[in-house]
Amino acid sequence: MLKKLANLPAILCAVAFLFALGSAPTGRAQTAPEPERETLLNGLKILYWPQPGNSNVTLRLRIHSGAAFDLAGKGGMMALLGDAFFPDAATREYVTDELGGRLEVITTHDGIDVTISGKASELERMVDLLRGAMLTTQLGAENVTTLRSARLKLLSEKPPTAADIANAAIAARLFGMFPYGRPAGGTADSVAKLERADLLLARERFLNADNATLAVAGGVEKPRLMRVLRQLLGPWAKSERTIPATFRQPQAPDARVLVLNNPADSDAEIRLAVRGLTRADNDTVPATLLARIIRDRWLKALPQLSAVNIRHETHVLPGIFVLSASAPTELASKAVSTAQEIMRSLAQTGPSAAELESARYWTQFTLTDPIEAWLDVDTFKSPRPDTIPTLSRSVTPGDIQRVAARLFKDAPVATVVVGNYDQLKGAFAGKMESSAVTPDPKVSDPAMPTKKP
Repeated sequence: MLKKLANLPAILCAVAFLFALGSAPTGRAQTAPEPERETLLNGLKILYWPQPGNSNVTLRLRIHSGAAFDLAGKGGMMALLGDAFFPDAATREYVTDELGGRLEVITTHDGIDVTISGKASELERMVDLLRGAMLTTQLGAENVTTLRSARLKLLSEKPPTAADIANAAIAARLFGMFPYGRPAGGTADSVAKLERADLLLARERFLNADNATLAVAGGVEKPRLMRVLRQLLGPWAKSERTIPATFRQPQAPDARVLVLNNPADSDAEIRLAVRGLTRADNDTVPATLLARIIRDRWLKALPQLSAVNIRHETHVLPGIFVLSASAPTELASKAVSTAQEIMRSLAQTGPSAAELESARYWTQFTLTDPIEAWLDVDTFKSPRPDTIPTLSRSVTPGDIQRVAARLFKDAPVATVVVGNYDQLKGAFAGKMESSAVTPDPKVSDPAMPTKKP
């Protein structure tokens, strides 16, 4: 539920954008037209969608470096930098009350997205807010202390659910010390170690005009937009050098099932994961269809499962393909073995034509944020959103088998089960690494976008 709520602003933004384009969603996923492109002299890239007659405008600035660049042992560094963009709650209230819009900062492993929406007549003021956030980020000692305390409070306000614990554990199990194995927002322990010098270093390395893209959609004319951007964001400095996303690859995960104790729940949270593809990989479309096929097979084999979710989380570097479900404790072992068999089967023989058509039918209803989709093309060199329907229609059962083989054949699988240890230990005896200790309640969910408190 928390993840759905976290994604609600993006979904609402997508719906509003589609209405502004004159094509409200009617069930099938919608695509946005290709934006007009410009680049300022300082390297800041601009994506622009003119929407004549729209009285509002949305600006989304993406910094192309995220939590993957957090310093070792100091997870949450980039998220805390994002918190520093608009440290005063009055700014958010001003955007909501005076500009009739919203202000949001989301940090992921791959970037920081800043979204400001409001009346098109207030474009200059909105761009000026971005200018202040990027060019004069408030990183004084007192400000950093206040921001760190606020993020620590956010991390400790609500204890994680069993699903949160399982999501964090499977990422850590698969990636180890690799950046994608730790939460984008950090943990209470890692955030407590952050110092002002860490944020100053992050600002110097990553907060530069040529490491960012600004998407603008709404009722503003292009000459006015470009004049405002050149005046207010033109002074934003370029970086002296680009920091590439290169990290030591993780070791193969332990093949044993990791069982974590959570005696309060009657059901067990189950996660199986392998290394996924990059966002730029041409096989991301068949991998999305593969995820739906696995979901359908797993539920057909074990209808007692609930909260079944097959997720292919892509990044700049290879991400994670994870199978998630809740199962009655007595069925946990069978749920794991059934999932393993489905993965092997699809890698060996592929799906039926009927399974592929069903997956194609359901995935067409996926609603994506058009602005985010085109920003992803810029960030990840991912397939253009207007080509996705054609790519999906061209996928064959053989393509699904080939991608399943890429992902699953001879791939080390990480497996985590969170539930009642005393009831689970017999089912997984001899093939598990166990912990009878209840997991640390301070753990965060790595799949959850982190927002400014």
